[in-house]
Amino acid sequence: MNRLRRTGALACAGVVAFGGLAVALGTQADAQQTPVDQLLAQPASGSTALGKIQSRLTEVAAHNGIPADQLRRILATDKTSWLDADSRLFFREPTPTPAQKSAEASPRWAKTAVEAATGPAFELHSKPGSNRVIYLDFDGHTITGTAWNASKGVDPVNVSAYDTDGDPANFSTAEQDVVHEVWARVAEDYATFDVDVTTQEPAQSAIDRSGAADEQYGTRVLIDPDTWYQSGCGCGGVAYVGVYDSTSRHDYYQPALVFTKGVGTGAKNLAEAASHEAGHNVGLSHDGTSTVGYYQGHGSWAPIMGVGYYRGISQWSKGEYADANNKEDDYAVVGSHGLALRADEAGDDTGTAAALTVGTPASGIIAAETDTDVYRVDVVAAGNYTATASSAATGGNLDIKLELLDSSGAVVASADPPSGQSDAGTPTGLGASVSSALQPGTYYLRIDNVGYGDPLNTGYSTYGSRGAYTLGITPS
Repeated sequence: MNRLRRTGALACAGVVAFGGLAVALGTQADAQQTPVDQLLAQPASGSTALGKIQSRLTEVAAHNGIPADQLRRILATDKTSWLDADSRLFFREPTPTPAQKSAEASPRWAKTAVEAATGPAFELHSKPGSNRVIYLDFDGHTITGTAWNASKGVDPVNVSAYDTDGDPANFSTAEQDVVHEVWARVAEDYATFDVDVTTQEPAQSAIDRSGAADEQYGTRVLIDPDTWYQSGCGCGGVAYVGVYDSTSRHDYYQPALVFTKGVGTGAKNLAEAASHEAGHNVGLSHDGTSTVGYYQGHGSWAPIMGVGYYRGISQWSKGEYADANNKEDDYAVVGSHGLALRADEAGDDTGTAAALTVGTPASGIIAAETDTDVYRVDVVAAGNYTATASSAATGGNLDIKLELLDSSGAVVASADPPSGQSDAGTPTGLGASVSSALQPGTYYLRIDNVGYGDPLNTGYSTYGSRGAYTLGITPS
């Protein structure tokens, strides 16, 4: 049984990579006459690149679609930032320690090995039918005609399939478990957006963007176990910045790459890296402090665009923690690069409540920070009832406050347990449950997103507390 070899192209307007680059430039006078995409003869690391393009900073920033002050800060302070030979921004991510990137146990979904990557692990979709896609590619890919090829002078590059057991011809149960878990975690990170996170390869036309009129596009995040790029940078992954919705040379700046030799083969690390690299594609920069390029978080929380490997809860951020060096509104930036928030599927009050039947659970997503979802329940038999709202089973981002209301809208019972983590991959306290003795009649269940602790140093606000949930009520 053979794994399918995927063929595709890279596209992007800005790049994020982990490693170092050198820059060659002529005289200042010559530079003033040089097109902005020809200022650098080869990739250059942040501070070096800044020195070379300082007099053209405003033009280079516009070339990358970001404010000049922001580009100056990134190049001056973020040691993982680079400009490529086309003056496009990218990052090279640092790697965890060997102990930190050891494989962790994953829940068991798959039961048998599958042939040619066609089993259930490779048919996962978070929002089928969306015009936007994030494709998590585990089964190998041929990279050709891209910025990555140009930077290395190698074309094509045949990237191997993900493999942890020395049998690249088959996806074992354990390997499929990782695929499932990585998908579940990344799908939750992007659950609030109108995008299909999938492990099933789309048509290349569903990833590439041919022009402004093409409204079906996305990115490929390639899980790369090889050394062709990683050995030169010693990094965990690379990706261009802000290229997801690019209307020019879209395929030239893809895919985003996650290196197993950099971050390890475990599902938690791969998922954090995949969400992070896709985040660069949709325009996001790193979340750090005045002293570190990547903030590792506090308590059980970390920003996705920082380092989330060690925290049970990783969320999108707007720099609310102490000494944050990046105050960009992640949701606003992502929205400006092609990913709109999902439509609300349940009403915000009792007058517009969705129906919920006793014994039949419902599912939904809190997409906007101010969103609340309300469900109407008609109780026909008196008795004790328990309602339970659960965040995503794997990698939950949504911290839930659950309230039971009577027919007038008055609160009968409420629950909002404290959040935490049992280990770096398992958050606790995100769900909530309420119980009450009820008489026949109409009741309502209200789901609200909440924060925990102080976002400065112990917890997080409601900003990134968004994501998927399930809700049910049963006799108890």
